[in-house]
Order: sequence, then C-alpha cells, then structure tokens
Amino acid sequence: MSEYNEKKETCGTICLKYLLFTFNFFFWLAGLAVMAVGIWTLIQKSDYISLLPSNTYAATAYILVIAGAIVMITGILGCCATFKERKSLLKVYFILLLCIFILEVLAGILAYIYYQQCTPFCLQLNAELKQSLKQTMTTKYKQPGEEKVTNAVDKLQQEFKCCGSNNSEDWRDSIWINSPEAEKRLVPDSCCKTVTQRCGIRDHPSNIYKTEGGCITKLETFIRAHLLIIGAVGIGIACVQLFGMIFTCCLYRSLKSEPY
Repeated sequence: MSEYNEKKETCGTICLKYLLFTFNFFFWLAGLAVMAVGIWTLIQKSDYISLLPSNTYAATAYILVIAGAIVMITGILGCCATFKERKSLLKVYFILLLCIFILEVLAGILAYIYYQQCTPFCLQLNAELKQSLKQTMTTKYKQPGEEKVTNAVDKLQQEFKCCGSNNSEDWRDSIWINSPEAEKRLVPDSCCKTVTQRCGIRDHPSNIYKTEGGCITKLETFIRAHLLIIGAVGIGIACVQLFGMIFTCCLYRSLKSEPY
C-alpha cells in the first residue's frame, strides 16, 4: 500500500513539474513580449516622445524593458527550480512571482484610477504640453543643428494626422515659416494629407490636417486609450500568475512530503 502511495505521489509530482514548466515557458514568452514592446517604443516612438518636456513616457518604456527582463529571468529560474526539484529555488521563485503579481495588480489599478481621474488633471497638463510643444515647433523646426527635432515633428504630424500643437495656426509664429527658406509655405509639408514638394503653401482643410485637431490632443487620446490596455494586460497576467503560484506551492509540498 505504501508503494502504491509513493508511486501516486511521484506521478503527481511529475504532472506538477510539467504543468509548472509549461507555465514558465509561456511566462518567459510574456516577459519577452513586454521587453520587445518597451524596446520598440524606445526605437520607433522616441522621436516624437523626445519633443515632450516630461520624461514619463520614456521612463515607461524603460520600465517595460526592465520588467520584461525580470519576468524572463524569473521564468528561467522557475524552470531550473522545477527540474532540479530544489525547494530553496522554489521559495525564491515563489517570492519573485508574488512580488511581480503585486506590482502588476498595483500597476493595473493605478492605470485605471489615473484613467478615471485624468480629465481634470489632464486639462492643466495638456495646456502645459501644448505650450511646450508649440514653442519647440515654432523655434526649433528647420533650424540649424535641430535636424532631430525637425524629423520628429514631421513624423509626429504624419503619424497622428495633425498639424501644429494646438492647431495649424501655431505655425504662423514659426521662425522658419516667416523666413525666406520656407518659400511662402504657410505650414510644413508634413501637415499635408498627401505630402508633395511645397504642398504647405496651401492651408485649405482639403489639403492639410486643419480640422482634425492638434498633435497634443492626438497624443493625449493615444495615451488614454493605452492606459486601459496596460491596466487590463497587467491584471490579466497577474491572474494567470495565480496559477503559477498555486502550482509552485503544490510542487513544494509534494517534494517536502516525498522521502529523500
């Protein structure tokens, strides 16, 4: 009878090991995906993010990279602890899972709270960002040594289908627009719906993004939409981690009850 129970326990332990290994594999893939999103943000979005005075958006991308790396390391540690059946490693793995779980739940809740309370707060913040972006656009666009800002502004206006910080009227105060180098353009060519050489000389709504809203408004809408996604993903992954913690506890108890 004891031999039967020992075989039963061993079979249960093997099942737990493979369940936990499968969980860790997908957990590792999730970490890779999170880190990839962070790297993609830094590479693809850094141009127009650099136009903003706040470092919050860049910091968020770096946090994603670091969080993804931690998750990947945790997944590898979990695989090692599972196959080596080391209770000490399982303890460390469980603690790391618990810490990540708490952080993800907090991040999800904070993102949701910020989204709900964003309207009054964002009005003040949005005004500051509008003024800052307008100043950057009007004083640095197409100026010597400001090629990075110029490319960032062009990319921002084309990607978000907008013109100016508040609206296309912002470009009336531009140093470049009021210079001979602009060749009588009223707005940069990147404001045009179909970009061609010197298309910015005509600022009719059929030609430029005149009625679609300013670039800051588009950025704010983009950020608010992604806050909900970040919150949902954080809480969703945290719920999946519950299974990982449960599997870890079960495997730990199973190993503890087995004879050495």
